[in-house]
Amino acid sequence: MQKTKKNVPLKPYNTFGIAVNASYFIEIHNVGELISILKDEQHKALPKLILGGGSNVLFTSDYQGLVIKNSIHGIERITEDNDSVVLKAGAGEVWHQLVLYAVDNGYGGIENLSLIPGTVGAAPMQNIGAYGVEIKDVFESLEALNKETFEIETFGLEDCQFGYRQSVFKLGLKGKYVITSVSLKLSKKPVLNTSYGAIEETLTSAGIATPTIKDVSQAVIKIRQSKLPDPVEIGNAGSFFKNPTIGAIDYEGLKAEFPEIPGYELPNNEVKVPAAWLIQSCGWKGKTTGEIGVHKNQALVLVNYGNGKGLDLKNLAVEIQQSVAEKFGIELEMEVNVI
Repeated sequence: MQKTKKNVPLKPYNTFGIAVNASYFIEIHNVGELISILKDEQHKALPKLILGGGSNVLFTSDYQGLVIKNSIHGIERITEDNDSVVLKAGAGEVWHQLVLYAVDNGYGGIENLSLIPGTVGAAPMQNIGAYGVEIKDVFESLEALNKETFEIETFGLEDCQFGYRQSVFKLGLKGKYVITSVSLKLSKKPVLNTSYGAIEETLTSAGIATPTIKDVSQAVIKIRQSKLPDPVEIGNAGSFFKNPTIGAIDYEGLKAEFPEIPGYELPNNEVKVPAAWLIQSCGWKGKTTGEIGVHKNQALVLVNYGNGKGLDLKNLAVEIQQSVAEKFGIELEMEVNVI
């Protein structure tokens, strides 16, 4: 195992590109190394942050503790039959690489989740989703290290309590486990989901009448690249806010005042309202303040144009929340973890 490093710059380890330092930093490549560093008496009293791809985190200051970079890799077939296959991936694997592996092998189910930034371990934590698909739809199980007992425990679908961008690991078990691997059940005879967003339109414009899972994946990649900035070029963490859900009666009230407000019906008399529309309606889309701002093509994305400060981005996010609450009476919830 590598030695712990001191005063390590975290700019390369967060997609916002925020220039802060970690008091201590170590990269782990297997469960044994993870257990060793968590048991290490030298660092026992320090706050600890498990870092994956750094695509869902906003650092507002130096981290006064130990950052553990999860680099547990590997993809393997666990079970397989004529209809499906269960893939097990290390938590440190890049999510998109797992998607490409599945697509290249003809395993369907996660092609709509192409190009979502981050690592495999972070995917179930917030039940990542896009274009009508969520990870819970293909979830088999995950393994996680109990930080108190240092035992590996297995969590099934119901154990994870998946919700919209939510799981038990962001609620009751927050901070108590480290996800080490994730297993997904994918189909060899997939039913493609092309009805959401602009997938069908993109496929049609490419002259594809009978798409494959690779066609769908490439269509999703094209759509995402057209809407979202590349973190390599402009610092960002993708969608900064969750799409809020409100009661159907409240939505009808807003519809009377704002006839153009979009909404998507959900069970239990709830309606999901696109956060991007709310933010854009408050005049934030494309607005820039110094080194930070709201992306010109997608109001959900806050950006760091170079040397922006994390605290400034947090303050911008709070201003956006306040303006949406004042105009629409809707509370936006941050999807990004602010540290």
